[in-house]
Amino acid sequence: MKKIPLLLFLTCLFISCENKKEIELEKREQALNLREEKITEKETDYQSLLLFRDSIYALKDSIKNNITSVKEWPENIKGIWNSKMLCRESKCNQYVIGDQRNETWEFLSDSTGIYTNVLNNKKLIRVFKAKYIDDKILLEFKTDSVSKTNVKMNVILDDIKDNVIKGTQTITGQDNCTARFSVELTLPQKK
Repeated sequence: MKKIPLLLFLTCLFISCENKKEIELEKREQALNLREEKITEKETDYQSLLLFRDSIYALKDSIKNNITSVKEWPENIKGIWNSKMLCRESKCNQYVIGDQRNETWEFLSDSTGIYTNVLNNKKLIRVFKAKYIDDKILLEFKTDSVSKTNVKMNVILDDIKDNVIKGTQTITGQDNCTARFSVELTLPQKK
């Protein structure tokens, strides 16, 4: 008889322990479900970011293809132009504000694309890599690694008319000094 209350007490204790374990298991399951939902949301965000990135790459490639597809200068630009450059701003010792330079620029194209030769007294002094984008001419020149001086030149010609082309040339020299020239190109007078 004494064993029955003890047995009854142990049964109740066992049942209450079982309930605690079930409640704990349910809480863990709910926490796991929340984690799974968060992971699913993050995965959805990740997939949409991947799609966004891919669309940007595709747009970048299409723009790049359009830029490089210009293989020949338009007729109104192609040929020889006289240049007049005037130094407007200088932080370099080689260039003084007011310096004036006159050269001949020749806009050419071949199987490699478009480029611009710069001549001084009929002698080739530099070749600009060229891009023609949205009625702007972008020219770039950089000395090679064996040159004594490290010079980089960028030209933006953004005012293009039938007989005159205007823009700006930026020269970056040794020690990252910069000089800016206004550029005016005119067609040579026919004799």
